[in-house]
Amino acid sequence: MLTLLFDGIAYGMLLFILAVGLSVTMGLMNFINLAHGAFAMVGGYITVVLMQRFDVPFLLCLPLAFAGAALLGAVLEGTVYRPMYRKPHLDQVLFSIGLAFMAVAAVDYFMGSQQQIMQLPEWLRGRTELWDGALGMGHYRLFIIAVCAVLTVALQYVLTRTRFGSRLRASVDDSRVAAGLGIPVNQVFALTFAVGSGLAGLGGALGAEVLGLDPTFPLKFMVYFLIVVAVGGTSSITGPLLAALLLGVADVAGKYYVPKLGAFIVYALMIAILIWRPQGLFVRKGGK
Repeated sequence: MLTLLFDGIAYGMLLFILAVGLSVTMGLMNFINLAHGAFAMVGGYITVVLMQRFDVPFLLCLPLAFAGAALLGAVLEGTVYRPMYRKPHLDQVLFSIGLAFMAVAAVDYFMGSQQQIMQLPEWLRGRTELWDGALGMGHYRLFIIAVCAVLTVALQYVLTRTRFGSRLRASVDDSRVAAGLGIPVNQVFALTFAVGSGLAGLGGALGAEVLGLDPTFPLKFMVYFLIVVAVGGTSSITGPLLAALLLGVADVAGKYYVPKLGAFIVYALMIAILIWRPQGLFVRKGGK
C-alpha cells in the first residue's frame, strides 16, 4: 500500500511539472494551448537523442531539454501564438490542436514511430526497501519527487514574491493599464510562455522513462494535462499540484487494484470534484 502511494505521488509530481505550464497559459494568460504536450515531447526527444547519439550525461540533458523547449516556445509565441491571444477560445483550440497534430507528424517523419528507450544512469536504477518491504522506493521516482518539489517551491516563490510575478498578475488582470504603467506586457507574456514550455520540456525529459516516448505523446497525455488544470483550477500553483497528486495516486491505485476500471476511476474522481467545485480546487480571489 505504501509503495503504491509512493509511486502515485511520484507520478502525480511528474504530471504536475508536465501540466503546470498549461495551467499558467490558461489561467494567467487566458490562452488554451492544447499543443502543450508537443513541448513535453520535444524535451523528451532532446534528452533521448543527446544521450543515445552524443553520450551526454543525463543530468546535463535535463537543463538542455528545458532550454530547447523554452527556446522553441519563445520563437512560436512571438510568431504564431501572439496573434491568437485575443481570438475566441474555439479558434485557440482549433489552432493549438492543429499544431499538436503537425508536431506528431513531424516527429514521426524524422524520428520514426517506434517507442524510444532511455537508459538511466546506474545510480538511478536501484530500489530501496523499508520496513521489511512495506515501502519500496525506486531511486528514479525518488529523484523525480525531489526535482519536482524544488521546482514547485521555486515557481510559487517567483509567482507570489517577485517583481516579475507582480508584473505578470498585473498584465493578466488588465493589460492596457499595465502597459500604461510601463510594464512590457508582450515581454512578460513571452517569457511566461517560454518558461511554461520549458517546464513541459523538462517534464518530458523526466517522464520519457516512466511514461514512454513516441510521436503520439502529445495526444496520449493531453486529457491528463487538461484534467490537472480543470480540477486544480488555473489561478494558482497549489491547485494543479494537489490535482496532479490526486490523479497520480488514483491512477496508480486504480490500475493496480482494478486494472479494467483504472481510467474510469480517474474520470469519476474528476467529475465528482468538478461537481463539488466547478471552478477547480483553488481560485484566486479578485482574478478573472
